[in-house]
Amino acid sequence: MSAPALTPWLRRPLAELLRQRGHAWLLQGPSGIGQYELALALASAWLCEQPTEEGTACGHCASCHAIEVRTHADLCVLMPEVAMQELNWPLDEKAQADIDDKKRKASREIRVEAMRDAVGFAQRTSARGRGKVVLVYPAERMNTITANALLKTLEEPVGDVRFVLASEAAWQLLPTIRSRCLGFTLPWPETAEAEAWLAAQDVPAADAAALLRAAGGRPSDALRLARSGQSPKAWALLPKAMTRGDVGALADHAPAQAVGALQKLCHDLMAVGNGAEPRFFDAADLPAAPSRLALARWSKSLASAARTAEHPFNAGLMLEALVSEARTTLNSAARRP
Repeated sequence: MSAPALTPWLRRPLAELLRQRGHAWLLQGPSGIGQYELALALASAWLCEQPTEEGTACGHCASCHAIEVRTHADLCVLMPEVAMQELNWPLDEKAQADIDDKKRKASREIRVEAMRDAVGFAQRTSARGRGKVVLVYPAERMNTITANALLKTLEEPVGDVRFVLASEAAWQLLPTIRSRCLGFTLPWPETAEAEAWLAAQDVPAADAAALLRAAGGRPSDALRLARSGQSPKAWALLPKAMTRGDVGALADHAPAQAVGALQKLCHDLMAVGNGAEPRFFDAADLPAAPSRLALARWSKSLASAARTAEHPFNAGLMLEALVSEARTTLNSAARRP
């Protein structure tokens, strides 16, 4: 049995982290470049019973196997319950029972009860003799109460416990949490490196560059787009479809995905309007940029829509409203003096 291979752009950061000492790390950077994968690789290396010469996890010892099957006694994973489910980490029995019985929905935040259990875990003796690790991801999903429950243990850890926090929005963390961790910013992957990795995941070479652009250079997000059936051609045609008010262009998008796509379009038009290069679309595919005021209003409206997009009152009506607003904003450019 072997450990999952890290993406090429994470191997150097892992080697660098393993050369340094510290009981608490904060891995930070934008989404889609591997904070969780790097955090898990670091935790696996710390707990491995037969590490390689470079200090990385061997992938075949009992410790590595226990992590792979999500049963390691010395690894405590703290995530929102929805993320635990997506990444196949087991919930505690009570939480699972409450969700199964429909007493409540899976939490989108890291619950304070889970954090208190983690504090208790940190105070126990290591079961396998290689120390203990608490992995927190995404760390920005801790509310103030949850973060404060972690704070004292993070500042004065008991025994041989280490922490690795991974975040896609580190600025949202309490300053007191950030100050108690060693910070590490993940590097952006090189375009050629990312495209080669996508090709290795069976993404057609002809699609890789376009999907990577649509994902803003984030390879994991590009792979997610590919697996969801995102067509590079349809993505390139989206700006003009929104100018026409074509709701069908977003018909296969969930409301949250539609908002995200429109936010990318708004971002690129803002960039072009200020003399910068677009990030998500090819410049030739974009319509004329509306006024800065119109784009600012649209951006604010999309940010408001994003807060309710996961649970819209009526998904169809929301989509129609989003496209109508996009059409009005985009066509305002033609009316500019």
